[in-house]
Amino acid sequence: MGRLEIRPFGPHDDVDAELDLARRAFGPISASARPRSVASLQASVDAGQIIGAFDGGRLIGSARYHSMRQWWHGRSMPMAGVAGVKVAPEERGRGVGTALMSRILTEISERGYPVSALYPTTAPLYRSAGWEFAGREYETVLPARSLTALVSAAEDGGEPKLRRAVPADNAAIVEVLGRVHEALRDCGPNTRDPGSLTRWLDDEDQFAYLADDGFLSYRWANGHDDIRVDLLAAASARTARAFWQILASHATMAKRVLAYLAPDDPVSWLTRDPVAATRVRHTWMLRLVDAPAAIAARGYPAAASLSVHLEITDQAIPANAGRWMLEVSGGAGRLVRTGEAGARPGSAARHDRGSALRLGIGGFAALFAGVPLGTLRLAGLAAGGGSVGGSPAGGSRAGGSRAGGSSADDEALDCAFAGPAFMIDYF
Repeated sequence: MGRLEIRPFGPHDDVDAELDLARRAFGPISASARPRSVASLQASVDAGQIIGAFDGGRLIGSARYHSMRQWWHGRSMPMAGVAGVKVAPEERGRGVGTALMSRILTEISERGYPVSALYPTTAPLYRSAGWEFAGREYETVLPARSLTALVSAAEDGGEPKLRRAVPADNAAIVEVLGRVHEALRDCGPNTRDPGSLTRWLDDEDQFAYLADDGFLSYRWANGHDDIRVDLLAAASARTARAFWQILASHATMAKRVLAYLAPDDPVSWLTRDPVAATRVRHTWMLRLVDAPAAIAARGYPAAASLSVHLEITDQAIPANAGRWMLEVSGGAGRLVRTGEAGARPGSAARHDRGSALRLGIGGFAALFAGVPLGTLRLAGLAAGGGSVGGSPAGGSRAGGSRAGGSSADDEALDCAFAGPAFMIDYF
């Protein structure tokens, strides 16, 4: 390998080379999907959101990110959804992927994203850059016939106003989805930008309906055997029921409904028989790019109240590292620095260190997403707190294997960041 150049795609770079790399890394792209893939790639190139690895002008690796918003306890913040990280098969094992992730992290940090999420193909690469397992994408599977007899509502409230959604509804859909996630105090779901929704709805095989407080999008799969629900979000019982009745109307043809939903979606309570099976489809990872901004933008339970010393390590973004006070009250949070940025782990005064919960940036992301502190401690992603000493091991690990802290602090943190975190959009 010659001199490796890592840089954003420019207007003169060949999109066909990116498509060829995608085919070699992820498999074939059908002829029907190619126009949409090209349009999506070109939009990312125009936005400067594709990073390429070039060897003598030849594209040997690339990664991209999507500009999204992510919802945390009913409040949203900008999120960079990293996707399509790939290296040519003959160039793997030479550090190209690591170089790509380093550059893309710099890009999204400079553009002011507080958080970033991705679906991992290889966890060690992303963990080394500060991403950590945070939540899941769930699929609910149920017989289509089970939807034909939904239980009646306690209070009907009349029929909702539904209409077919078209590409021009992109901004309205984003707004409606935001209202739904806010009303349900959801943790984890992402909403795409209007341009992405336009390309999605422009697919003639995608069927979508819009209500004042909900959105449904689905398509046929496996011939006419299955209905695949890509998105069903509703803030009221009557709209949720109306969407499921649309899907139930296909029961004379389809055998199953496969739906990406929250793990506690009400469909299990709407059907007369408990026939819905929920399974994990994918696990995703989260990174706090700007830790203070992420804490300030997140929502929290109104009853949560805490003040906890933290000591954070982040080798890639030193501004996140050092000693902090995490404060949560009245549904809001803030991270207040109590020690210099990028301070050497373990350099705090003895009395400060005794009360500090020690986390790598990956462990902090997992805590942010609602992973219980007991789990993080046993996984080596958190240590200290209370009167326990010891030093973080650096990187994304916190050091110490079974260190325990103040049980009151642990419980308060678990309550403040309670999940479960889920996504319903695979990108």
